[in-house]
Amino acid sequence: MSTANPQPLWRPAPERIAEARVTAFQAWAATHHGAPADGGYPALHQWSVDHLDTFWAALTEWFDVRFATPPERVLGDRAMPGAQWFPGATLNYAERALRAAADRADEPALLCVDETGEPRPVGWRELRRRVGSLAAELRALGVRPGDRVSGYLPNIPEAVVALLATAAVGGVWTSCAPDFGARSVLDRFQQVEPVVLFTVDGYRYGGKEHDRRDTVAELRRELPTVRAVVHIPLLGTDAPEGALDWAALTAADTEPVFEQVPFDHPLWVLYSSGTTGLPKAIVQSQGGILVEHLKQLGLHCDLGPDDRFFWYTSTGWMMWNFLVSGLLTGTTIVLYDGSPGFPGTGAQWRIAERTGATLFGTSAAYVMACRKAGVHPARDHDLSRVKCVATTGSPLPPDGFRWLHDEVRADLWIASVSGGTDVCSCFAGAVPTLPVYTGELQAPGLGTDLQAWDPSGRPVTDEVGELVVTNPMPSMPIRFWNDPDGSRYHDSYFDTYPGVWRHGDWITLTSRGTVIIHGRSDSTLNRQGVRMGSADIYEVVERLPEIKESLVVGVEQPDGGYWMPLFVQLTPGTTLDDALLAHIKQAIRTQLSPRHVPDEVIEVPAVPHTLTGKRIEVPVKRLLQGTPLEKAVNPGSIDNLSLLAFYEQLGRERR
Repeated sequence: MSTANPQPLWRPAPERIAEARVTAFQAWAATHHGAPADGGYPALHQWSVDHLDTFWAALTEWFDVRFATPPERVLGDRAMPGAQWFPGATLNYAERALRAAADRADEPALLCVDETGEPRPVGWRELRRRVGSLAAELRALGVRPGDRVSGYLPNIPEAVVALLATAAVGGVWTSCAPDFGARSVLDRFQQVEPVVLFTVDGYRYGGKEHDRRDTVAELRRELPTVRAVVHIPLLGTDAPEGALDWAALTAADTEPVFEQVPFDHPLWVLYSSGTTGLPKAIVQSQGGILVEHLKQLGLHCDLGPDDRFFWYTSTGWMMWNFLVSGLLTGTTIVLYDGSPGFPGTGAQWRIAERTGATLFGTSAAYVMACRKAGVHPARDHDLSRVKCVATTGSPLPPDGFRWLHDEVRADLWIASVSGGTDVCSCFAGAVPTLPVYTGELQAPGLGTDLQAWDPSGRPVTDEVGELVVTNPMPSMPIRFWNDPDGSRYHDSYFDTYPGVWRHGDWITLTSRGTVIIHGRSDSTLNRQGVRMGSADIYEVVERLPEIKESLVVGVEQPDGGYWMPLFVQLTPGTTLDDALLAHIKQAIRTQLSPRHVPDEVIEVPAVPHTLTGKRIEVPVKRLLQGTPLEKAVNPGSIDNLSLLAFYEQLGRERR
């Protein structure tokens, strides 16, 4: 890795640095908590990891986090896993999210956009009223603190209201997008046993209506713990028998009552798939998410009451939860329900223009698609209000940085960020006071002791290493659902380096303090930030009688793309013709989701395994990326080494 000092693509102007909220926070923390007054962000970051308790105490004070019961201390136990944050404290996430209603009643809290029309605002007072009405109805239905409430919903205002009402009563929210097939949803919701299910009759995407009533009926049959189903008629159909009507539940003028819950009380369950078994059901806390998102959104993203925050996402991705948390900083959030590229590739830029977005977040893949399609955002749209374009899901390639700089604005803050569903936050990314270097993330986040480690557990600089975090973050999972002894949680992050979070990414920390992400270091599939388990795909594909065995990998491409081939070993006498190809893709699309459909289906003579019978996904991925065979795999661990020559040759041909 070169240690040369390139020139920044962008530097923030002195006035922008002076006006940034993180600058004001540093000056205040220097006066009140001993933070360094000089040295800018690098000095503040070092202080935040060296004095973790003091930093988080300062942050809660700065953002006026109102504890109903004050904490006994900041960290009761800092061991990982199992760190205890703000023991003794009680609060409520939804109460903070709706605080701006007190003095900004009629200003928009939400701007809701679909493929057909102009933004529709929902004011702060109206949002608070709807949440109050629904929270009272949830209590009347018997929902108590700790009960799970699920949503099979697109990115619409009803989803935000349902999440906040659930949090208000102390329930635990969980959601899937309606493009998920029934099997994908059940693999998630059956784990947490929801008592209420919010559903739509269908959704609109790419100019078409997609009826989901049959899927909803299957969910109702297969979720025996659900006591109430709430119907939202997005396509205008009547409520199914026994379902409650959304409009009736949100009609009352009821002041919300906020259950004051312990800091580590569960807020929501997110799902992230590993390579085997069911998706991990990740539980994050009301308090942990509240303070982590105040830090990320209020300091790193520099968001406040005058901002409009748009991130293209769905309710099945952690970025939706992150987007909703924009309300914590009094920011107007933009909800877009529809295709990212309809009616044309430039659709998201049109939404940013129409909503007056000041921070526009999207995927690196979308930026590269715009570049390839010859989109000209600034030529065709008024993007004068956009201060920052942020990307995640995969590393933004250097060409993507240059394209944004050339086609949006030279004075544009480009924030490539990286984190994970596992923490519903960022390990590294946006800092409004630092320069932007092409192809690099600006810096690790405050309070996050991010390091790159070699296999021996030694920190390295200007070299590729494993992404590790050596101190706890408040939004790290409090547990996985149905993991009573914590073994699955421990094995997911802490089995390689005891007591240290290993995330599964290759990174370089440069001597300039920036971060370069190289992609996954394990075999988890990651499409546009949505992590998927290969086991889900194997389960569907290998049900087909024509398929003997299969292997799927996700390969990050040098141009920023992501290639996900599915290798299949056919049963004797079977041919991989167009009909079978269509059958495979249709099975994956309907039983999992369109995101799970591979880019190519490739016939192979056989699937290689370890001597213990496990499919070797990581070595195959490395071969496809060009790693020599002798470095990609330990030959003595493979059942049939000759099979790997096929994948090595394929990788050579693709390059």
